[in-house]
Amino acid sequence: MKPAAVDSRILALATQVTEGSDQDVPVLLLKLKEILNSTSLGSKESQKIKQDLYYYNLVQYCMLVLKQDYSRLPGGWATAAQLAEILSQCCVGLEVKEDPEEFYNKLLPSAVNNLLFLGRRLQARFIRAIKDEEKSEFLRCFRTVTDAICWLFGGHIQLTECVLQSNHFLQLLITDDVETATATMSVLQNILRVNSSVLLHVDEKILHSVLDELVYKLSSATNPVTGNAATKLLLSVAESHPQLVELLNTRYKGLRTLLSKQWAGKGFDRNLNQLLDFLYSESCRKGEMQRLHQAACLIQAVWRGFQTRKRLKTLPKAVTALQRSFRAKREQELQDLKRLKEDETLRQQLQLQRQRAMRLFHERQLTLLEIVHAGQVDKHIQEMEGKAALTIQRHWRGYRSRRKVHQQRQSLKQYKAAVIIQRAAHKFLGKCQRKRKALSPWKEPKELTSAQKLALQQKVDDYIRLHPASQMSEERSKELHLQAQEKLAQYLLRSSLDRRAEQRREALLAQVNTDMELLMTLLQSHLCCF
Repeated sequence: MKPAAVDSRILALATQVTEGSDQDVPVLLLKLKEILNSTSLGSKESQKIKQDLYYYNLVQYCMLVLKQDYSRLPGGWATAAQLAEILSQCCVGLEVKEDPEEFYNKLLPSAVNNLLFLGRRLQARFIRAIKDEEKSEFLRCFRTVTDAICWLFGGHIQLTECVLQSNHFLQLLITDDVETATATMSVLQNILRVNSSVLLHVDEKILHSVLDELVYKLSSATNPVTGNAATKLLLSVAESHPQLVELLNTRYKGLRTLLSKQWAGKGFDRNLNQLLDFLYSESCRKGEMQRLHQAACLIQAVWRGFQTRKRLKTLPKAVTALQRSFRAKREQELQDLKRLKEDETLRQQLQLQRQRAMRLFHERQLTLLEIVHAGQVDKHIQEMEGKAALTIQRHWRGYRSRRKVHQQRQSLKQYKAAVIIQRAAHKFLGKCQRKRKALSPWKEPKELTSAQKLALQQKVDDYIRLHPASQMSEERSKELHLQAQEKLAQYLLRSSLDRRAEQRREALLAQVNTDMELLMTLLQSHLCCF
């Protein structure tokens, strides 16, 4: 849905761009600069104008025309640089409400890629240019494009990874030209300023390529401007994360020597010394780690030697134990084999005995058939079958009785255990009940009436008058007290012994009753068997 109250200039420009030719579109789009500058930056009017430009596809046109060849267009490459500036200005601060994924995931990465592609074309023409006027013009346009890229990813931090992962950016960095290389390194410096951890998130191959190019510039270049820019970049890389400092020390062994010998005293000693401090501090840390690693290896070697010597001392005992275990196992295997052979021999003997008994039985039958009269054969066979049936029944009843007795023995054992448990439980509960009765709290008697109190007092007075207290000395009182204590102790001891005897008598009676029940049950089972 298009927003209401669209600026008439935007509508007119959109109509002109739609109806105009491809060569006229870049020049027409330059009018966007006037429209954007008509409002203050960050105001609501500026936000609405950017949204209208996006909805009428003027931002998309700015992005697409960057790939054209501007050598034959009006304004030349300066027009392309102005369009790059307009594109970055339109994209920063733009809030897309309808289909934001299209804007953030497609348009912005494409815009960054087209800006870097335009920068490569301007860099190539700057290097090929001969006249100073042309060089200065191309360099100005190139810096305008790099500023537009910095402005774009400054407003959208996620584009820093897109810039580093683009092949065009790496091609811009890989150049021997001082001016364009410095401008490209300034872009990388701004990337690290905006997102210091971006180098940890990009592909390792891209990170190595960027660092390789920076170290190559330090090793091959002689211009202090290039050396200063590369040193600042490496310092920013080292400050971003300690892992990158370790990477610099491990991947580029002679970097510290190169920086100290080739770039000392070239006007940027402050940045150079800071970078060397980072590299040397990481080197010292690695040296300390290496020393600790060697110490750990030495401790491990000593410990392993001690363990080995200890095992060698106990090796004879282990060998003896192993031999003893092996011999015991072999003896067990020989015994098992011998037992198997004996079982096999016994089985064969039983089979032979069974065959002999069967053969003997048949021979006896044949003999009886020869001896017994023909009329008595059936009677004799019936008698033999009856005896065989009785034998089978006798063996079966004996087997069944033995199995039943075994089962009853288990049940009787369980019954006896249950009786013992019940007896102990009853005894315990009775003891607890007696304790509760003995320790039951004293109950206060009911309060007497006034008449009852007077009658009771009169009885007490009459008893005291009829039975006056006799005079008793203190020694006599103590003697009576000691006699009472002795009689009480004797009574308690006698009652304790009587209680124990009663408990033992009850236990013996219970055991006798249980044994009698067991005997009666066994007797009944034997009577049932016979």
